[in-house]
Formats: sequence, structure tokens, C-alpha cells
Amino acid sequence: MLVVDILTQKGRDVVTLSADETLADAVAVLNEHKIGALVVVDAAGKVVGIISERDIVRCLAQDGGAALNQPISSAMTRKVITCALNDRLDRLMGEMTRGKFRHLPVVDEDGLVGIISIGDVVKLHIAEIESDRQAMKDYIATG
Repeated sequence: MLVVDILTQKGRDVVTLSADETLADAVAVLNEHKIGALVVVDAAGKVVGIISERDIVRCLAQDGGAALNQPISSAMTRKVITCALNDRLDRLMGEMTRGKFRHLPVVDEDGLVGIISIGDVVKLHIAEIESDRQAMKDYIATG
């Protein structure tokens, strides 16, 4: 299975914010959309970072409530690992597990085209296993 298979099922909408917006803005948007991470983009829409719930919790633990007034740029991950539409899901599962992150922006020549989460990857992987199981069951039943 490929990244494009996930995006075909879930869609390509990505919630983004700019690096100069505050952590309070990020918290509000994460809550509003019931998501765990936001892609941070510049004025041209280029990916410049990613901010997750974990990043915000770290800032709150360090600076208390005052952290919410800080810009997203103070807490975001700047070295963003991305994936492409034709990347295989098994490789991404390994990369996400090793890197201990749960979200991957999807980019192509046109820039940001989607985002996938570990939940998306696992859901599709389970569906693939179930399909294989059913095919094997059908094969045995007809043999």
C-alpha cells in the first residue's frame, strides 16, 4: 500500500498555521479540528515546521501558562520529515516508530498535498491484513 491510498480514502485536507501565531492559537485549532498536530507553513505555503500536542505540553511543563503566548516557532520541530505520494506504508510505519512521531506531511512538486498519521497507517494496514485473511479463507473454502 502507498501513501496515495490513504489520501484517497481520507482526503487531502491539511490544517496549517504560520510560525508567528501563538501556542494558544495552535491549542485552539488542534481542539477545534480534534487533531494531534499542525503543519507550520510560510506565506508561500512551504512547510517550515510541525507542532504537535506533545511539543505544546513540553513548553507548558517548562514555562507554565506563559508558554501559550509564545510563537509556534519557539516550540515547533523545524526539521520536518515528510513523505511522498508513492512511499510505501510499511517503510513509513518503521520510520514513525523509530523517530517516535505520529504525523507525516505529504509533499510533492506542488508542495503540501496531505498529512497522514500513524492511526491512518495502522487502519489501512489492518484492512489490508483483513482482506488477505478473507482471500485466504475464500481460497480454502473453494479448494
